[in-house]
Amino acid sequence: MKIITLNLNGIRSASSKGFLDWLPQQRADLICVQELKAQAADMTEELLAPAGYHGHFHYAEKKGYSGVGIYSKTAPDRVKAGFGIAEFDDEGRYLRADFGELSVISLYLPSGSSGEHRQASKFRFLDAFLPHLKKLRKAGREVVLCGDWNIAHREIDLKNWKGNLKNSGFLPEERAWMTQIFGELGWVDVYRRLHPEATDASYTWWSNRGQARAKNVGWRIDYQIATPGVAQRAKDAAIYKDEWFSDHAPLTIRYDGKFV
Repeated sequence: MKIITLNLNGIRSASSKGFLDWLPQQRADLICVQELKAQAADMTEELLAPAGYHGHFHYAEKKGYSGVGIYSKTAPDRVKAGFGIAEFDDEGRYLRADFGELSVISLYLPSGSSGEHRQASKFRFLDAFLPHLKKLRKAGREVVLCGDWNIAHREIDLKNWKGNLKNSGFLPEERAWMTQIFGELGWVDVYRRLHPEATDASYTWWSNRGQARAKNVGWRIDYQIATPGVAQRAKDAAIYKDEWFSDHAPLTIRYDGKFV
């Protein structure tokens, strides 16, 4: 089973940069996408269902904002948009697709970088989402949460960690929340399981300012976070940087066995 996650920074923009040409070449079973910046009326037939894939989406109510989606070769048994908190469900941040005993979730956490009001919203999300993560762990299903978490967990997850200790995405409270997920709750950071000490090769996002991408001044904020059963089947991970569809790079992880 092959799963890809990618923040598109606009699905129409990514398409114009070759995303839909690249996608079928990957032969992935599932592709989770975030930050659609589109509503249903904006989606072409090819965006809704690329050749060989079923597409499902959770759009934000606000135009040109947020939104997540899942492309799958196999039609899901069930699809659920949102996790029950109106403030964030209205922003199109959560989409779950069930395939047998496996659930795959496309997730887009808020960013707090645009101001104190957005950081406050991000903290509200973390408080609301933690009980949901606990509930998912207790459900007895295998789960893979894919997406842009907008948090770098450890110092090795970003280039300039010393300069970002007081910035959104690397705040102590955010990092402690991630530690709780991987510790107390028992979720697994699948890329870190495969590459426990990788530094600059692990980055998935680069600022558009300056020459961040050229100098590889990046952050690892895109994850596949899974229940232990499916996580232990992960065999390899890759971050694709030969082409650029957005300010994020696709993260691909292959798992032994056929779940979907």
